[in-house]
Amino acid sequence: MPPQKNSEKPDAPRGQRYSRLLKVTKRLILMTLCCLLVVGAFFGATLVFGKKFMVSWACFGCGLIGGFVSIQQRLKKIPDEELELLSRSWFQILLIPIYGGVFALVLYLAFLGSIIQGAMFPKFFVPEFSVPPSTQDMKNLFTSTYPAAGVDFAKLIFWSFIAGFSERFVPQIISKSTSDEAK
Repeated sequence: MPPQKNSEKPDAPRGQRYSRLLKVTKRLILMTLCCLLVVGAFFGATLVFGKKFMVSWACFGCGLIGGFVSIQQRLKKIPDEELELLSRSWFQILLIPIYGGVFALVLYLAFLGSIIQGAMFPKFFVPEFSVPPSTQDMKNLFTSTYPAAGVDFAKLIFWSFIAGFSERFVPQIISKSTSDEAK
């Protein structure tokens, strides 16, 4: 019997890690569903009541999904200390996907501002501004700006997911564009 007790001790940390992985995975699934429901509700409300397809909500939602997928993919490689923190805190689990959604919106603005251009990136139909610009022009910018074609919409959704999935992607774009401006 004593050899069994000694052989169980080394497995205890592994069992604890496995239990934390399960807990975080369950929370990730629950949080993903909740976030998608909330974003879907806002998205649906603007589509049904406002008769507008809000591209920004689609970008934010895809960034959230990218953030959740990123965490799930990295879970097995996360150090025990960080895994313990994630297993104790709902906020920590939600923080990375929220950043992903925000980064997707920043990337969307970079596309609209033509900061990022090329064949791999979406093109948009942007309504003309009056001179001088009005409040209605700003409203139209966010409610009547759409990808130029279906292919451009697909590119936008893809890049929005990437913005959420890769935590460093958008910050690197910001760093590069600010260093290019300084030149």
